Amino acid sequence: KTNHYAWEPKSKAIKARGSYLRVHFKNTRETARMLKGMSLKKAQRYLNDVIEHKDAVPFTRFCKKAGRAAIGKKYKESSGNHVRFPEKSCRFLLDLLVNAESNADLQGVETDNLYVRHI
Repeated sequence: KTNHYAWEPKSKAIKARGSYLRVHFKNTRETARMLKGMSLKKAQRYLNDVIEHKDAVPFTRFCKKAGRAAIGKKYKESSGNHVRFPEKSCRFLLDLLVNAESNADLQGVETDNLYVRHI
């Protein structure tokens, strides 16, 4: 039985997937939106900074009860500085990126050239 992904790449790509996760969907969605387009190393650094409360995740769609913080001023898309520090979602996504990195090593792909395209 083969795995089914939501998106199939046309070029060489590295995949990692999680299912039945015990994390909040809204926090994970907003965190994953920030990772899209980042390089693998930059995304890992960003997630570690959020876990250590050095950086924050701006909330755009699910921001009704998200608090405001001064660190949110650097993100133009966060309306009114709505930011959070979703540690559990960041730890899950960080594990997913580490899994993707090890999959790349196994396939012989350089990890310096990897970036997050679909999450």
